[in-house]
Amino acid sequence: MDNIAIIEEELFEPHPDIVSGAVVLRGTRIPVEAFFENLAAGLTLEELLRNYPAVGRERAEAAILQAGRKFVKAAA
Repeated sequence: MDNIAIIEEELFEPHPDIVSGAVVLRGTRIPVEAFFENLAAGLTLEELLRNYPAVGRERAEAAILQAGRKFVKAAA
């Protein structure tokens, strides 16, 4: 998994047509908030990828990794 090469700008973008400009996973209409709410609700990554096939495994793993890094940085 070489998700380290995927930077935040390649992962996320605001989408003016979704929930008043919600941030989505780039290239999809899937709000980042919905993505992480599903994980927090207990969906596995496999289930999430079945529900949102447009995300793709590499992008999903990179988004999770990026969120973890932001959390660690904010907690420091």
